[in-house]
Amino acid sequence: MSTHGIDGLLVETHNWGKSVAFWKGLGYELELETDHHSGRLRHPAGGPYIFLAERPPEQQLQVVLGLRVDDAEKFEPPASGKVTRKFTKQHWGSLQMLLADPDGRVLGIEAPAAKRKPRKRSK
Repeated sequence: MSTHGIDGLLVETHNWGKSVAFWKGLGYELELETDHHSGRLRHPAGGPYIFLAERPPEQQLQVVLGLRVDDAEKFEPPASGKVTRKFTKQHWGSLQMLLADPDGRVLGIEAPAAKRKPRKRSK
């Protein structure tokens, strides 16, 4: 199974407020804000979302591409990449795999979390 392409970008920042203002100046709208200086912005014209996350000043910043798949169990990563973290449930409700490309750049591969099967009620 292949991906649906780039669904979003994780953009790390040292200044949440200034970065949000920057992206808003480019036409993006804040769609979701967390209580720890992070959130998702989308452009009304479409395209990938930007998930902006503030990091401590001493941390080197990254931009991580996010790709989407329909089913974590059916996804086969390319042999030329290296899985650095298997699919793991995240606090935002998705499953996420971290996959490094041949040059070591990390990509986030997201899939819907498995839906629970309803329990049968006993009579």
